[in-house]
This record gives sequence, structure tokens and C-alpha cells, in this order.
Amino acid sequence: MSSTYLLLLLPLLASAQTLHWGSCHTPQVQEDFQVEKYMGRWYLVQKTPAFFAPGKCISANYSLSGEGGLQVWTSQSYWDRKWVVEGKAVAFDKNQPAKFLVNLFHFVPLSPMWVLSTDYDSYSVVYSCTNVLGVLYLDYGFILSRSASPPPDVLRRSEEVLRREGVDTSKMQEVEQDCEDHGTLTFSESGVSAS
Repeated sequence: MSSTYLLLLLPLLASAQTLHWGSCHTPQVQEDFQVEKYMGRWYLVQKTPAFFAPGKCISANYSLSGEGGLQVWTSQSYWDRKWVVEGKAVAFDKNQPAKFLVNLFHFVPLSPMWVLSTDYDSYSVVYSCTNVLGVLYLDYGFILSRSASPPPDVLRRSEEVLRREGVDTSKMQEVEQDCEDHGTLTFSESGVSAS
């Protein structure tokens, strides 16, 4: 990504309240991560502010792709529409399968997605961090669940994982999961479609 492009994005990124001085640290990720057990639908139930996830009813559905990576379908409701995006994820390091690089739009660089903790059946704690111009970094914390309404103890344990890695959980936002959509826009490799 060119530095000019990043400079143009800085006001938008700063408004996301996740821009910090310094550089990304390396968090502890899920040991013995089993990607096959991670497949399926996850609901985003809490997140730090993220400019790319402004909507509600946010979820992701993961499946294995034939190319050794993952296919990712994300959806969120925004402006009374459901926005569905096809993306891809690839292993960042084959020795650490809990670290992925995700691409949801072809013109946007790969973004890190690190699974810090999961039991595969009820919760997943995900962290993302990107260095910007060598002096700043953007980080995000996400709590996902197999249920749109996880029990409070799941949220409490997940927040503890994020705090352990230095994420300011006071900025966590609940993601509403009750939506009424009036049409769907789908962005995939074959183009854009509306229904």
C-alpha cells in the first residue's frame, strides 16, 4: 500500500479510535488450532470500533477452499440492506495455523486475523493489528459466538483474553443482532448482485 494512500485514509482510520503510536506486538494465539473445527458461522457480538464494520447483524461463515485456504462470506446490515462480501483467508505461517491473512476486497491489502482463543463451539476471540507508516498501528478486538446471544460468562472470559493482550475493552461495542433487511447486495469474485 502506498504511503500516499495511507495518508488519505488517516482521518478515517483515526476516527475509528484504534490508531495508536508505536508498532504492533505479537499476541499469544490459540495453541493447537484446528482449522476444520473453526469452520461454519460465527456471529460478531462485540468489537472495538472498526470503520469497516459499521453495521449490525454482522456475521462470518468460513469454509475450506480447494486452494488450501479459507473462503469467507461476511455479512452485515447497513442502510436497511444486507451487505454480503466474499473473501479469502490464507495461513500467515503454516506452523501457527491460528494466524490468518484475510482479504475481503481485491483492492484492499491483506489484513491479519489472529485467533487468540476459541473452544470452537461457543466463542472465539480474534485480534487484528496493522502497522502504519512505521510509527502508528491500528488494532481491533473481536468477540465472536456461535450464538447471536452468548451467555454473559462467555463475554466476560473473552474480554479477559483481549485485556491480557493489551486491548482496551472499555471501547468494546455490542453488535446488535436483530435486523430487518430490505434487500441484499452481494460482492463476490463474479461481481456485484442485488436481490
